[in-house]
Amino acid sequence: MNEQVVSPLSQPDMTPLPDGAAARAVGIDATMQAKLTARPLRILLPSYRSHPHTGGQGVYIRHLSKSLVDLGHHVDVISGPPYPELDPRVGLIKLPSLDLYAQPKPLLGFPRAQWGSAVNWIEYLSFASGGFPEPLTFGRRLVDYLRQTRASYDIIHDNQTLCTGLLELRDMGYRVISTIHHPITKDRALAIAAQKNPWYKFLVWRWHFFLNMQQRVARALDDIVVVSQSTYRDLIDEFGLRPAQMEVILEGIETEKFHPLSDVARKPNRLMATASADVALKGLVYLIRAYARLLPEFPDLELVVVGSLRKGPTDDLLQQLGIKDRVRFVSGITDADINKLYAEATVAVSPSLYEGFGFPAGEAMAAGVPLVATTGGALPEVVGDAGVLVPPGDAAALADGIAALLRDPARRAHLSEAGRARVLREFQWSRVGVELTKYYYARLDQHADN
Repeated sequence: MNEQVVSPLSQPDMTPLPDGAAARAVGIDATMQAKLTARPLRILLPSYRSHPHTGGQGVYIRHLSKSLVDLGHHVDVISGPPYPELDPRVGLIKLPSLDLYAQPKPLLGFPRAQWGSAVNWIEYLSFASGGFPEPLTFGRRLVDYLRQTRASYDIIHDNQTLCTGLLELRDMGYRVISTIHHPITKDRALAIAAQKNPWYKFLVWRWHFFLNMQQRVARALDDIVVVSQSTYRDLIDEFGLRPAQMEVILEGIETEKFHPLSDVARKPNRLMATASADVALKGLVYLIRAYARLLPEFPDLELVVVGSLRKGPTDDLLQQLGIKDRVRFVSGITDADINKLYAEATVAVSPSLYEGFGFPAGEAMAAGVPLVATTGGALPEVVGDAGVLVPPGDAAALADGIAALLRDPARRAHLSEAGRARVLREFQWSRVGVELTKYYYARLDQHADN
């Protein structure tokens, strides 16, 4: 490990802007065409951990950065490990950290050569005491980098780091915007409720201590992008944000990677879900209970879960129900592998108790799989009338919704087409880039007027 910074990559000539019907389809009018031609922006996207396999924030940074360079902007992503997978036109600035979650024995300490860094000690001591220090320490390294390089950016658009460093950058004269996918207070409450042991409840609370910082910083920022109406409402309730601070810009779905495969036959009775087994918010235990309820009527029904199974409540439940050998967990696979699994699935299920947006639900719809989802968080905004919606945390309702689709091939065929059409119509990343660009220009013009 070292603290050297990898310089941003050079960018080739910009992709020609869309014109005519293609431009109008994503919201580019003549005024915006002129602005993009005369004044493309220099944009820095900070993200404390950004690999797409680490979660939705990594997916967001990959596709957001691409949609912005497609419009001719100069875009750099600045990230801690694990690093993102980016379009070659996007610059990547690496800010190495101790990356303690990737170390086999993190509590044994870190190399003596790194002892001279106060940020490293903060990261190590917070981790050793049960905290999650990465947003805070990434923010310190981010500020140090920009002070040293004096890099010039029109916009610094944070990816839910919400670190105190953002306020320092604002005071240094940078225009700072932050995207909030959903308030992590939701995760904390559900994770604490899922623990029976008081000591484990305390450990969950301690791990989420970084939320105090995020709430303070979010309230102090003027410009916040939220990815759903659900997140907008919840940030008012959970973080105390003001409506005037926030702009709702829905996320996109990668329709080129997730699409129907005409040469792959659907299995007659297979359920599929993408859900972490050890995150209470994802609701996998309710899907497992629903699956057990369905087996008497559908004895050959399969359940494939894209995710890893570890020792814990989910594993205990599978053994208790006697169905551990019936549920297949797959991990470490490519997007193409996931798309093939979607193509083979009879029904996809999104059992989450809460989602700030819901990438797995949108990806299943893009792949043309009939979907059963809960009404947790923003899922109704993604699914609309193109899927079956049931209450979150209700295994019986989830089983009933799945069973109704398994019995009705005509409805499955209808939802398969309707889901794909809805995603193509509402959730293109090109639209996200255009809406954010309009937001950037408006904020910069407002700043200039003041």
